[in-house]
Amino acid sequence: MGEKRRQKETKKKKKKKEEIEKKKKKKKKEKKKKKKKERRQKKKETEKKKKRQKEKETETKKKKKKEKETETKKKKEKKRQMEKEKKRQKKKRQKKRQKKKETETKEKEKRQKEKKRQKETKKRQKKKRQKKKKKGKLLPLKHPGLVKILWL
Repeated sequence: MGEKRRQKETKKKKKKKEEIEKKKKKKKKEKKKKKKKERRQKKKETEKKKKRQKEKETETKKKKKKEKETETKKKKEKKRQMEKEKKRQKKKRQKKRQKKKETETKEKEKRQKEKKRQKETKKRQKKKRQKKKKKGKLLPLKHPGLVKILWL
């Protein structure tokens, strides 16, 4: 009888031991599973983070590019406006110069006409004087004193 009981107890102990081993194995397996899950989760989150970062960078790049383009457009527009203004000023100056030239030419012509008129007047007066002188000198006299008297 004692033998049977010992065998029974041994069997019981063995069973208990096996169950403890089973539980340990199960626990180990669960731990492994949990770790794997956590790793996967971490990986997923890291990937998500990377993706977000990449998107952010892309967005920033796009923004910068847009800003640069806008800046370039502004610069071009400014340059174009400046060129336009330059042309306008040049035209203005040319017009002014042309006007000045025309005015000067007119003035010159006016002066020349006045000079000519004065010359003509002088010529006419000289002719008149000479005519008068000829009238006064009827006879060539030898005595200058007599000429004076005649003129008086």
